[in-house]
Amino acid sequence: MSWTDERVEILKKMWGEGQSASQIAKELGGVTRNAVIGKVHRLGLSNRAGSGGGAKTAAKDKAAPKAEAKAKPAARKPAEKAKPAQTDAKPVVPMRKAIIPAGQPLPPQPSANEISPEALAKVNEVEKKAKKISLMELTERTCKWPVGDPATEDFWFCGLPVQAGKPYCEAHVGVAFQPMSTRRDRRR
Repeated sequence: MSWTDERVEILKKMWGEGQSASQIAKELGGVTRNAVIGKVHRLGLSNRAGSGGGAKTAAKDKAAPKAEAKAKPAARKPAEKAKPAQTDAKPVVPMRKAIIPAGQPLPPQPSANEISPEALAKVNEVEKKAKKISLMELTERTCKWPVGDPATEDFWFCGLPVQAGKPYCEAHVGVAFQPMSTRRDRRR
């Protein structure tokens, strides 16, 4: 099925009358409701607040934005925020990690004491031999361990051959994937 000029005109007419996408698809035949919705979107036809209802709905939709514009309350100033009602219940605080903009200092990371000295020594040696590749040079076979601050020009990836089934080389796997008991003991 292709969208001929005639079919598009029918779609526009029916959409303007407030017909549903399903009704339009049935009328046109050989087209799905989703195809009609996609075409309406690509044509940039107006969104409608209600379901189908003929020309009356279309007229209401055109008048609705004006009424909504008048009904919007003025934006509150920060000092005018409503105070929460006092209750005995503790407030629920959402647990979200803050997004840190590039170039800002990172929060404290796990200390080097939590990683075995052997693993750190191995990583330091490997990073001296690393290929120091860019993001665009990464492949399935290169270690994807990032080194440095991504906001600076001296940021790079390890690039050494990866360990089978892992995204990192052997040394970085030793740091990234630690046994469960080690992680569990660290939390205590």
